[in-house]
Amino acid sequence: MKARKICMIGDFAVGKTSLVSRFVSSTFGERYLTTVGVKIDTRAIELPSGDPLKLVLWDIAGKSAFARIDTSYLRDASGYLVVIDGTRPATLDNAIELQATVEQQLGGVPFGVLLNKTDLQGQWALSDDLVDPLNARGWSITPTSALSGDGVEQAFKDLGSQLVHEL
Repeated sequence: MKARKICMIGDFAVGKTSLVSRFVSSTFGERYLTTVGVKIDTRAIELPSGDPLKLVLWDIAGKSAFARIDTSYLRDASGYLVVIDGTRPATLDNAIELQATVEQQLGGVPFGVLLNKTDLQGQWALSDDLVDPLNARGWSITPTSALSGDGVEQAFKDLGSQLVHEL
């Protein structure tokens, strides 16, 4: 079975660790735990094409646009997911900056954007006007909720499908 390294990037508290936990073990923890450095998990999946793929998920500590991401964690990544907190618009601007940093390091590897915390509709702060420029860039955007699991499985499988085509 082929294995591919996926990095999770985004601001602190956008839900990277919760998304990985939901995807890997179908769990959600109510308590916020800050990731220090990097946390690595794995999960084998079968893609819609029938191809098996092992995803090695690198949950990298949250960084804002003003804090430098440790680019050594990105080395040899096959793809990445940029996570944005839909209740905090500043995380979108920071995600754009982080994506540019990662692209400089990795080149044009496949990536996706997760608009997380869709379960918090009453606190949602990202309008279509803010998200439309990402769509215009051709970015693959998936609304997700680590709490309910909505969109999580699909987001990882979509990226996995892109990686199989890169093999």
